[in-house]
Amino acid sequence: MPPSVNVAVVYYSATGTVSAIADALAKYAENAGAQVRLRKTAELAPQAAIDANPAWAAHATATAGVREVSPDDMVWADAVIFGSPTRYGNVAAQLKQFLDTLGGLWQAGKLADKVYSGFTASATAHGGQESTLLALYNTIHHFGGILVPPGYTDASKFADGNPYGTSHVAGQGDIPVGEQTLTAARVQAERVVKFTRAIKAGLAAEN
Repeated sequence: MPPSVNVAVVYYSATGTVSAIADALAKYAENAGAQVRLRKTAELAPQAAIDANPAWAAHATATAGVREVSPDDMVWADAVIFGSPTRYGNVAAQLKQFLDTLGGLWQAGKLADKVYSGFTASATAHGGQESTLLALYNTIHHFGGILVPPGYTDASKFADGNPYGTSHVAGQGDIPVGEQTLTAARVQAERVVKFTRAIKAGLAAEN
């Protein structure tokens, strides 16, 4: 019997694009047989800034019931899929702050030997998607994590074109997540579950 797999989908989303991708990844990981925790990071922006953007305020209200991520979710997970909108070619401060709280787990070796993957969104096609995911993946190297990107392992990847992770061009929030992005999310989630299961089985066999 294949081992059970725990997948945490941990994300920050201001106006909802990354949240929609996170929802899809969580669903597809569950469909692939994983136990899933969907977690958002804590908001750092002042309420005045949120209220000044109707889409941001609406999304904050709509996702009020989503649990915030904690270090315990990282310990529980066999695989973590991180998501962030691109911020000047880097991850959003809200996700970065959570990563910066994990020093104790890192020192204890509790972030190593897990599978990690990432996803993102930007306003334009060249708005920093690749550099954002590469910046995120630099952190995974320090964790001693195992990167499982989608690569060009499915024919659909030649349509969306991003081997680093699921990504979406959202414009000014007026381009909703569609079939191309959802297909990319399915491919990525299934690949993460597949290799997490294989790695977990292999480690168990060694022990």
